[in-house]
Amino acid sequence: MDQLRRSLLEAPIIEKGEYEYFVHPISDGVPTLQPSLLREIVIKICRKVELEDVDKIVTPAAMGIHISTALSLMSDVPIVVIRKRQYGLEGEVSLSQQTGYSESEMYINDVQAGDRVLVIDDVLSTGGTLSAICEALDGIGADVTDVLTVIKKAGENELDGEVDYKSLINVRVEDGEVVIVDENGDG
Repeated sequence: MDQLRRSLLEAPIIEKGEYEYFVHPISDGVPTLQPSLLREIVIKICRKVELEDVDKIVTPAAMGIHISTALSLMSDVPIVVIRKRQYGLEGEVSLSQQTGYSESEMYINDVQAGDRVLVIDDVLSTGGTLSAICEALDGIGADVTDVLTVIKKAGENELDGEVDYKSLINVRVEDGEVVIVDENGDG
């Protein structure tokens, strides 16, 4: 995890209202995402979750897509992207997601009851997005085998005590800098 750790420590911090937000290639697509960093992350994911019994990788648009695509290429598990656009397809499920700085509707297509799914996201902060996704998947009747986020911001979130999840690295933003809280993450 050397590259992920190093890249987080070097991440610029911006303020969105009173919310300190780190800008990182995994969570924002800037600065440039190096293939070696993405490869390091996917290898760590493969070691942290059980992929043998997974039917689909489920990820919210947009910043989970690159992680899930790389993981799909390594595992041959197909991807379902939860979109912010409604398509009106049969079986489409709507969910409301709320983060520390935004709120929107998202839509799940092509997940059915009994599907064994791995949920992947880039960052866990408030837990609003992942909590809404897990609740919607439960409502569909999907079997969530694992929930994994690459980066977890330390502190309470909506998943704590409700959903078992894993993270690759845990951080907090303190005085305008990223601080590594646990370089091994959760789970």
